[in-house]
Amino acid sequence: MDGEQDFQYFKGRGAQVNPHNKFLKNSYVKEHDEGIDDWEETDHKTTFLFESSKSVVNKVDSPDVGMAYSLNPYQGCEHGCTYCYARNSHQYWGYSAGIEFERKIIVKKDAPTLFKKFLERKGWDATTISLSGNTDCYQPAERKFKLTRQLLEIALEYKQPIGMITKNSLILRDQDILQEMARQNLCMVYVSINSLNESLRQVMEPRTTTAKQRLKIVEQLSAAGIPMGVMVAPLIPGLSDHEIPAILKSVASAGAIKAGYTIVRLNGAIGGIFEDWLRKNFPDRFEKVWHMIQSCHGGNVNDSRFGERMRGNGNIAQMISDSFKLHCRLNGLNQQEIMLDHTLFKVPSDQMSLF
Repeated sequence: MDGEQDFQYFKGRGAQVNPHNKFLKNSYVKEHDEGIDDWEETDHKTTFLFESSKSVVNKVDSPDVGMAYSLNPYQGCEHGCTYCYARNSHQYWGYSAGIEFERKIIVKKDAPTLFKKFLERKGWDATTISLSGNTDCYQPAERKFKLTRQLLEIALEYKQPIGMITKNSLILRDQDILQEMARQNLCMVYVSINSLNESLRQVMEPRTTTAKQRLKIVEQLSAAGIPMGVMVAPLIPGLSDHEIPAILKSVASAGAIKAGYTIVRLNGAIGGIFEDWLRKNFPDRFEKVWHMIQSCHGGNVNDSRFGERMRGNGNIAQMISDSFKLHCRLNGLNQQEIMLDHTLFKVPSDQMSLF
């Protein structure tokens, strides 16, 4: 981090603030430096909340996210990535997109039952479903609750194609299921790697696994016959975009065959959260990085237009695009298409009575 800290910094958390939830009428503020208000700033342990849902699979209407349906067993994410677009959705549950997103984790314990119910709908055509369309399905909570593993077991049983993305090495625990799914052409796995800089990762994605471990995921699962891709996302102009050549070379050497990227976009509450984080961690570079992000989104830090919002526009966005395409070509990435098999899907005979 650049500069000296003259403020309280919550190590192990990405967000350093708890912005007001726009859906709530009331908010809490600190009035004094002493007294009963202190508990809110010092109590940052993770708590798990159990919620019942009507459905666990959501249809994705956005045309530029590369998925048709998402499956999310958890809401909120302890990984603490400062830029995470899923932070805004935590507000729908009554919590802040800031620190509460990282320490109040909603666990959908009925996810396996709801997943089966979804697959057994009449007329379901086995369209690929993405695990982690919102929050990481292998975040630390998964080690305790094992919901993702149960969902994969169901997908294998029903022969339901699954796409996955994660930045946690816990996925290696489920190599046995993923390997069998891959043998039947039922899964594709992406790993998120947006920097090889460990110092940057520690403050930007504080509770994620290291880049070295993520490359190990790619290498180990690829060697097991599982098609692997990498999302270099989000790239942060002035902070991590210069790493494109090194990242793509590393992931290709590890066995990845596909790669994609996005440029950071700071919509909703994320803008204030990221700005606060950037000022505190990189004060000497704040102005440069902030203005470079703005230059990619027409003078703003967010652009909601489909087709533009993920890749940006302008000179800097174009340079990033050109660099990414060049180094994908040099490293033999994106040379083949992966088409999962939707023809094998079948509701197990012992479940047919549920129709």
